[in-house]
Amino acid sequence: MSAALALGDDALVLSHRLGEWAGHAPVLEEEVALANIALDLLGQARVLLSLVGDEDELAYLREERAFRNLQLVEQPNGDFAHTIARQLYFSVYQHLLYERLAAGEGEFAELAAKAVKEVAYHRDHAEQWVLRLGDGTAESHARMQSGLEALWRFTGEMFQPIEGLDATGTTAAAGTTGTNGTAGATGTDGSGSGVDWAELESAWLSAVTATVERATLTPPTGPRTGAWAAGAGRQGLHTEPFGRMLAEMQHLHRSHPGASW
Repeated sequence: MSAALALGDDALVLSHRLGEWAGHAPVLEEEVALANIALDLLGQARVLLSLVGDEDELAYLREERAFRNLQLVEQPNGDFAHTIARQLYFSVYQHLLYERLAAGEGEFAELAAKAVKEVAYHRDHAEQWVLRLGDGTAESHARMQSGLEALWRFTGEMFQPIEGLDATGTTAAAGTTGTNGTAGATGTDGSGSGVDWAELESAWLSAVTATVERATLTPPTGPRTGAWAAGAGRQGLHTEPFGRMLAEMQHLHRSHPGASW
């Protein structure tokens, strides 16, 4: 599995999900904010997918099983709190991951260094909304808690090692074990992945827990293996809503093959 494909698919799919809020966000200001985040992610996806092949073909002509995105990012928007829960989990992960990639010297270092600033905004946006909803009314508190709990089971997959995510061009190797029981990769000296997956997971849990508790919410507990097994999305196994989303995303391109602006 190509690391560029995995990261590109994450950004592409989440971008589409956020784009679905156009015309439906609670307030105009938030509609603009979500659209801007979606465009940031789309820009990341285009760069990453272009490292693999033709970006349009990869986005619009692949079948469902060929996508390597996390199951988390394909989950439906739900209500606004549900979307914010998804944003919190993913944006914290992406920010922490890109910080580590930007500090390395691999093929993703330059991209990560450019993207980490916009991803930091995505994270701050999500964290501020979690605080606002969690420490708001009884209704907003309940909805935010529900969103956090509903998506919790999909978070373990984020810390499955991805081949090629290293600073030296070496292949990610199994090593340490994360707090979710996931295999980590050892070292940053060329003996393994430049991303210490166990450390990344620990940092993510700490950051998410701190935000959730500040919002007077309860950190979710329980399994974090997603549907079927942790890492299923990276293997091309997706949840039912993804097929419907993909059909919508690819419909125009497939209906008019070869069309261009």
